[in-house]
Amino acid sequence: MKLDTSHMRYLTAEDFRVLQAVEQGSRNHEVVPTQLIHQISKMRSISGTNRSISDLAKLKLISKLRNAKYDGYRLTYNGIDYLALKSLLNQEIIYSVGNTIGVGKESDILQVSDKQGVAKVMKIHRLGRTSFQTVKNKRDYLKNNNQGTNWMHLSKLAAGKEYQFLAMLHTKGFIVPQPYGCSRHVVIMDMIDGYPMRRLRKHKNIPKLYSDLMMFIVKLGNSGLIHCDFNEFNIMMKHEEALDGEEDCGFVVIDFPQSISIEHKEAEFYFKRDVDCIRRFFKKKLKYDPKPTSGMLDTDGFGEGYKYMYPEFNRDVKRTDNLDELVQASGFSKKHPGDRYLEEAVERMRNAEYNSDDEEQEGDEDLDDEEEELDEESSDYEDYYSTEEDTEEETDSEDEQLEENERIIEALSTGVGNLKMDKLGNYILEE
Repeated sequence: MKLDTSHMRYLTAEDFRVLQAVEQGSRNHEVVPTQLIHQISKMRSISGTNRSISDLAKLKLISKLRNAKYDGYRLTYNGIDYLALKSLLNQEIIYSVGNTIGVGKESDILQVSDKQGVAKVMKIHRLGRTSFQTVKNKRDYLKNNNQGTNWMHLSKLAAGKEYQFLAMLHTKGFIVPQPYGCSRHVVIMDMIDGYPMRRLRKHKNIPKLYSDLMMFIVKLGNSGLIHCDFNEFNIMMKHEEALDGEEDCGFVVIDFPQSISIEHKEAEFYFKRDVDCIRRFFKKKLKYDPKPTSGMLDTDGFGEGYKYMYPEFNRDVKRTDNLDELVQASGFSKKHPGDRYLEEAVERMRNAEYNSDDEEQEGDEDLDDEEEELDEESSDYEDYYSTEEDTEEETDSEDEQLEENERIIEALSTGVGNLKMDKLGNYILEE
């Protein structure tokens, strides 16, 4: 779907009020009644509302459904595009819209710029295309929506989710584009001076690039997230003139709305799929397939010269952060990190008690067989021989101990009485 902004300059403030009223009414109505549009927009007269509706319909920002039971309109993708652009313009995040950079299975990528002329990227989420009809079943945050198959609403959720991921990961130092803003189904982010990795055929240091990509997967997993679409289409390679020194790994990872938590039930499967996608690309396009070498002990990377050729979920992913909980990624644990640490401490205590019980049992193995048989017989019949007489004897002993304690306290307070102290430091009252 092509974005056409040529008519935006001719729309008045009243037109945008009516267009926003249609958007608000779409939350509860598939077709928003004309009278409801007038009420939400708070226009002075119904004639002014009808004039704006007519102009918006001519520009295909709203559409009228045929054979409807009542007179009403619904928002189109062009309409929500205009609302998002208007919001970003008011926030001064963008100033102009340029050419289309690429079209993906679920989004359109355009070049934009701000007032200072700095180039940025505008990603417009467009869920619901024929090649992406199963998105609702693949992402947890889209399953429980109350708007049926309203793909505009789902696109808003996906854009908001990606903005959260990018903002959090960029703050944590991950190699991702810096996000500048989000409005409805549109996300504004850094412009990467480079090209997709799928076009890469030569590189000055292929083993290092391979290891850095694998380390990114592991680092992301240690923070609690799995990309789930980590392949040559979602990795941007920088041009040599855009590199920031030798420490710059030369790539930027994009496209995060489908990321999941490492606690997801399919986490190991998606982690392995991300690793396999990189291995397959390097083997097929760059002719690089590292083989294990005996004697290598370095575990700070993967590939040639290292102990492991590629990462594995159960071996290499060790949680060091809770980004999945902070952004509420699909499959995340709702428990606070402190609760998880408490459970681990309790589990260690349980294991310690279990081990101490085992030690005591090992010390008792020297008992004779006859004594063990007697103990077993007494334990078998212990419940039957627990009579009322035993209970009365225990009660009498407890009463005598209480009386003894009271006499000791009285002797200490009055200073009268023959008190002595035993070896353990306990007071004894002599008669």
